[in-house]
Amino acid sequence: MDNLMGNISGHGCSKPKENERVGSPRIKLSDGRHLAYRETGVPKCEAVYKIIIAHGFGSSKDMSFLAPQELIEELKVCMLLYDRAGYGESDPNPKRSLKSESQDIEELADQLELGLKFYVIGVSLGLHGVALVATTVNYNWPSIPERLIKDDFRNNLLKFGLWVVKHMPGLLYWWMTQKLFPSATVMEKNPVFFDDRDQEVLKRTPGFKLLSENKLGTKSVFENLRHDFLAGMGKWEFDPLKMSNPYPENETSVHLWTGFEDRVVPVELQRFISSNLPWIKYHEVPCGGHLIAYDTDVCSAILRALLLDEEPASYIPNVSTAIA
Repeated sequence: MDNLMGNISGHGCSKPKENERVGSPRIKLSDGRHLAYRETGVPKCEAVYKIIIAHGFGSSKDMSFLAPQELIEELKVCMLLYDRAGYGESDPNPKRSLKSESQDIEELADQLELGLKFYVIGVSLGLHGVALVATTVNYNWPSIPERLIKDDFRNNLLKFGLWVVKHMPGLLYWWMTQKLFPSATVMEKNPVFFDDRDQEVLKRTPGFKLLSENKLGTKSVFENLRHDFLAGMGKWEFDPLKMSNPYPENETSVHLWTGFEDRVVPVELQRFISSNLPWIKYHEVPCGGHLIAYDTDVCSAILRALLLDEEPASYIPNVSTAIA
C-alpha cells in the first residue's frame, strides 16, 4: 500500500527515444527507463485532488475509470493513468518487483510535481494504492488458511501456471501463439472467470488489447506479461496480512473494493483479508464481477469514499456472512 506523500523534484518529461513512435508524454526514471502516462479530469494546476491509477494485468493507461465527468469537475480531480513497466509505451523493467513498481509511482508523482499529497488507486494486479479495486490475492501468502483455498480450483491453477511460467516459458509462448487450438482468448472470454457484465466490458474496453493473440505474438509483450505475473503471484518478501496500519494518525484510509460475483478473486478471500486487517475499509459490490472499475456508479462511490470519506450504503457488506 503506497504512501501518499511525494517529493517535488521539478523535472519535466523526457523526450522519446530517437526513431521510436511514442504518442504519449513520458518521464525518464532514475534507472534510464521511460514511463508513459496520460492525464484526464481537470487540469493538474486546477486540481484539488490528484490521483494516480495503476492498471491491472494485460491492461494499459488506456483503461477507463468511469467516474462521472460532473463529479470529477465538482471535486476538481486530476487523474494520471500510466503504463506500468513494459506495458503500452513504457519501457520494460528486467528487474521488476513489487518494490520497483512502487518506486515507479513515486518517481512519476515526483517528476509531475503532484505535491505533498496525492492518492493511488490500484486495479486488479496493479497492487499498489490506498484504494484497491478488485485487487488480486496471492494464494502463496502464508496467512491464508488452507481451509479457504484447498477446494478452490484457482489455487491449483495458479500453482501450475507459476511452474510453467518459471520453467517452461518457451512452451507457454508456443501455446499462446499457435493457431490450431484456442488459447489466449479462452482465458479472456471464459465464463469461469468473467460473468456476463465482465464480458460486456471486455467487448468494449480498449484497455485489454494485450490479451489478444495478435499482441501476444510479440515476444516482448509475452515476456512482459510473464514477468508481471511472476512479480505479483510469486513469492513475496512479506506477508500483507501481517501489516500494521500505514496511517496510524488517520491521515487517510485504505479502501478495498470487490465484486460479490468476482470469479477471478473469490469474495471469501477478500472478506478474510479485510477481517484480518481491520484498519481497511471494505466495500462489496453486490452484483459486481472482477471489472467493477468499469462501472460508473462504483467509480463514483470509490471517489467519494476515498476523497470525502463518505460511506456508500449500497456497498456495505452483509456482516453476518463475512468470514471471521
